[in-house]
Amino acid sequence: MKTKHNFRPESLMMSHGYKPELSEGAVKCPIFQTSTFVFKTAEEGKAHFEVAYGIRDAKEGEEMGLIYSRLNNPDLEILEDRLCLWDKADDCAVFESGMSAITTVLLEFLKPGDLLLYSMPLYGGTDHFINSFLPKIGVHVLGFKPDMKQNDIENLINSNEHGNKLAMIYVETPANPTNTIIDIGMCAQLAEKYAQESQEVLVAVDNTYMGPLWQHPLQLGADIVMYSATKYIGGHSDVIAGAVLGSHDIIGRVKTLRTFLGNMASPNTGWLLMRSLETLKIRMEQQAFNAVKIADFLKDHPKVEKVYYLGLIKEDSDNYAIYKKQYSSPGAMVSFDIKGGESQAFAFLNHLKLIKLAVSLGSTESLAEHPATMTHAGVDPQDKAEMSITDKLVRLSIGVENYNDIIWDINQALEEVTL
Repeated sequence: MKTKHNFRPESLMMSHGYKPELSEGAVKCPIFQTSTFVFKTAEEGKAHFEVAYGIRDAKEGEEMGLIYSRLNNPDLEILEDRLCLWDKADDCAVFESGMSAITTVLLEFLKPGDLLLYSMPLYGGTDHFINSFLPKIGVHVLGFKPDMKQNDIENLINSNEHGNKLAMIYVETPANPTNTIIDIGMCAQLAEKYAQESQEVLVAVDNTYMGPLWQHPLQLGADIVMYSATKYIGGHSDVIAGAVLGSHDIIGRVKTLRTFLGNMASPNTGWLLMRSLETLKIRMEQQAFNAVKIADFLKDHPKVEKVYYLGLIKEDSDNYAIYKKQYSSPGAMVSFDIKGGESQAFAFLNHLKLIKLAVSLGSTESLAEHPATMTHAGVDPQDKAEMSITDKLVRLSIGVENYNDIIWDINQALEEVTL
């Protein structure tokens, strides 16, 4: 009789990394609402700080002890252990927001003079930080369009005066809000080609749109995977958080900078995310099931011009091969061009009854927004036009409601639109 069994992540979300006997037998991890932790001896305190501050590497079998909740906390450590299971990562760092996770990565691995190559389009907040802040500290940035082949991107890098200083390839795939997909394996090949003895090139992927379930960038050649944990990981529109995963060395650097920036998540945030992880798989599977129904409805509606959804990628296209290689699901994000423009899009949004008019995504409730004037309002107008983020684009985040009710709501709102 077998005594060992490799449990799947969805089963381990209930207990992994937590020992009830250390918490009065509580079946669920409590909220460790404390700022500081007691050392047994002065020598123990010294050892903890040496590892926490990167003065030395941890010895074999040595774990960084609890010091202060800006550095570590049981709720966050258990959460980070559980998140590692989905992406098969060595380590994870949790942050107080998705943007704090993204900006900490960019600040840690980019220095003045470096070149950052990034995919287009990006989430509006990320786009702003890359194009408005990084140049202020001497980091050069270069965007590439989703229809570019590897040879096109190489020509773009080679023709840039800072191409020999490429330090990171930053990818958001599928992209917000158009579901554009980028070949992560191709980016890994580019990183290898442009790496130098004095400087490696890292591939960082924002995987928010797919959550930890439907795409695993680290297994596809990426070095870093990032999430707005507010979205599918949190999944209830009641917490703001971010996460970064990767190798021990990479996350060690990320955690060290997090310590001094002070942007790690609170114990309460960690506790809320642990609660959410228990239902992550069943929530996301229901959302994906619903999204298929909604996309099928929209693609045949006379007032809809185009639907942006992975499940509708044509099988004879290059993107279909990438889709089949990278994703286990078409996801639960559906965008579409309504016939007309801003007035028609606003009329649709203003007449929704069940779906909420709000930004964010990945939560249990269905949400709708207008990217061009909301989440991507600060993106360069020309870039928006080239990336199909136009006045007629509407973005839907599909929730767990009965799909017939979601379709009814979309249909009745479309009926109110005058062309």
